Amino acid sequence: MRINLHFVDMKSKQIIIFLFLTGHILVYGQKKRYKVQTIAFYNLENLFDTENDPNKLDEYSPIMEIKADREPVFNKKIENMAKAILDIGIEKSNNSPAIIGVAEIENKAVLEHLVNHPFLKPKNYKIVHFNSPDARGIDVALLYRNNLFKVIEKSKYELKIFDNTTGKRVYTRDQLLVSGYLDHELIHIIVNHWPSRLGGQAKSESKRMAAAKLCKHTIDSLQTIDPYAKIIIMGDLNDNPTNRSIKKVLNTKQKSNNLKLKDLYNPMEIFYKNGLGSNAYRDRWSLFDQIILSPAFVNKNYNTYQFYKASIVNKDYLLHKTGKYKGYPFRSFSNSTFTNGYSDHLPVCIYLIKRHDE
Repeated sequence: MRINLHFVDMKSKQIIIFLFLTGHILVYGQKKRYKVQTIAFYNLENLFDTENDPNKLDEYSPIMEIKADREPVFNKKIENMAKAILDIGIEKSNNSPAIIGVAEIENKAVLEHLVNHPFLKPKNYKIVHFNSPDARGIDVALLYRNNLFKVIEKSKYELKIFDNTTGKRVYTRDQLLVSGYLDHELIHIIVNHWPSRLGGQAKSESKRMAAAKLCKHTIDSLQTIDPYAKIIIMGDLNDNPTNRSIKKVLNTKQKSNNLKLKDLYNPMEIFYKNGLGSNAYRDRWSLFDQIILSPAFVNKNYNTYQFYKASIVNKDYLLHKTGKYKGYPFRSFSNSTFTNGYSDHLPVCIYLIKRHDE
């Protein structure tokens, strides 16, 4: 398969490359090889099991509202999620993601069903997951291909927020930090699912500002140890790239040039400004699903993994083909029924490349 690769520092020159089944890129004339790895995030839209957990409000999950046999629905939901994950990044890396953060999953058991589905089992995905105190019982997690990424440390960070009216604690998702070696190179991934916009964007903003501050604290801690740490922030942030939680608290920049050490690069911002999104509601697109990078990923030293490109994965089968929701994400559940769809969010991903000369 042929693709065009444009480097920021080589604007006038188009390099024609061939992508081999090994995931390597051979650049003719320069005799250089590049490894390509896909890093992704996907909100799996209520990936719940079929059992009622008395310690959670999981009875409000869509699958629990289905009155008929739920097992076939669960199995089809797993199959759809596995198919979508297998396809993420296939055009550039010719393989499924090396690492993928996921949100809206009930527990580790549903992820074990997912990674053991015949579509994904050959990829040997492993799971990093902690139970969180979220009232609905939904968590975040990280899936990684064991032959590509070696976990050395994992931890969770509890977000303590309170209702503006009652003062009572709002129980929401923890933030997940996983550190490890991607092909012998140390990287850190923070997986987020920030509080929703329930009650309206303005009224709920303080909760996401708190989530952003918690995430920024984790980033600062990593950069205190190593100012040049390679950090990937990913998740369903329930805010767009231009909202204050992201622009002001995380201190993200739209452009990758001239980044300072404490800046973060958000390749999703230009997508949003161009009218693109990962989820839609009432005829309006939002880009809540984002992947953000520390400056060490954009210094163009291709002896280490560097950012190449970002993408919103909008394959045809992930979208409604007809009706009033044509072009919107093909969600799994609607009006207490299973639609045979995938998710109300589209996956997002980035591609990392690295020199691999022989």
